[in-house]
Amino acid sequence: QVQLVESGGGSAQSGGSLRLSCAASGSTYSIYSMGWFRQAPGKEREGVAAINRDGRTSYEDSVKGRFTISQDNAKNTLYLQMNSLKLEDTAMYYCAASSYNTDVHWVPFLTYRGQGTQVTVSS
Repeated sequence: QVQLVESGGGSAQSGGSLRLSCAASGSTYSIYSMGWFRQAPGKEREGVAAINRDGRTSYEDSVKGRFTISQDNAKNTLYLQMNSLKLEDTAMYYCAASSYNTDVHWVPFLTYRGQGTQVTVSS
């Protein structure tokens, strides 16, 4: 089993930045891919970014050039640097992990998920 705990959410103004972190514990040796997905009220879950063990990344179109996913394998921690935030980025953000290869579209369906951290962007 893998446990995921997100942190770093909060409030930011439009155009601002936030960095999310996701600490993994448990059977971390089994993780091959990780990612972030988000869910806004009344909307479906949406994959935001994904990264595989070999470092390959994928992003949802609306965040390309603004968000960067990265990982620190020594610390078993995943990050999401969010720059140039927009009002539409407001959502609950979740970390997810899998023992298999993935891309951004599958992140909401990965085996392991955290409890989420709220991101609110205001004008």
